[in-house]
Amino acid sequence: MTTQHIPHPRIAEREQAGPHTTRREQLGFNGRFAILITNAVGTMWCAYAFGILALISLPAAVHAGTAALISWIAQTFLQLVLLSVIMVGQKVAAAASDKQALQTYKDAEALLKIEDDLHRLLKINNQLTEEIHRVVAAGGGKG
Repeated sequence: MTTQHIPHPRIAEREQAGPHTTRREQLGFNGRFAILITNAVGTMWCAYAFGILALISLPAAVHAGTAALISWIAQTFLQLVLLSVIMVGQKVAAAASDKQALQTYKDAEALLKIEDDLHRLLKINNQLTEEIHRVVAAGGGKG
């Protein structure tokens, strides 16, 4: 006995769309340009370069006194260097998040397919049960 089973449309929709990751968020020129700048500034090499750049003005800040030194630390060194370090951390976190999203997507895909198979088997089971009931009710079960 065969039964026609129509899979839920969401299964095909998910297969076509695929997992949603941060890489797919780059929309238009502005988005691509922002990602380009972020990828350039968000490296440890850029943090090192900013650190060296900040250190160039350190002697002048030390010579100018305590207030200038504190200002140099807060406004020059921390902002220049931490900007890149934080961006690197965000890129690492985004990559981890994308891996987690992909794993969750694959798990959901598997569950959708299992559920679809289960739905198909339940339909077959129901049809077989109804057929057995008809046969028994019609007296076909008498020996």
